[in-house]
Amino acid sequence: MAFDNNFWEKVENKTNVNKETILDLAKKLQNGNMKNKDTLNEIIDTLSALTGKKVSDEKRNKIISKVVNDNVPQNIDKMF
Repeated sequence: MAFDNNFWEKVENKTNVNKETILDLAKKLQNGNMKNKDTLNEIIDTLSALTGKKVSDEKRNKIISKVVNDNVPQNIDKMF
């Protein structure tokens, strides 16, 4: 799916995140080994930096454990 420059401009204005950063993160998610702790740590670090929210070691370990052990809800309704 291709998005035009107008779309990316709107996203950048709303999120303060540029197109390249978003596409790099999407590639990591698509191509990364989600069972690899280093890959997950990198993704968590990227998202933390993008959102400006620090992730505690405890929360980081919980996230990694849930992903590695396939304990992430497949239905988004079950996440909230």
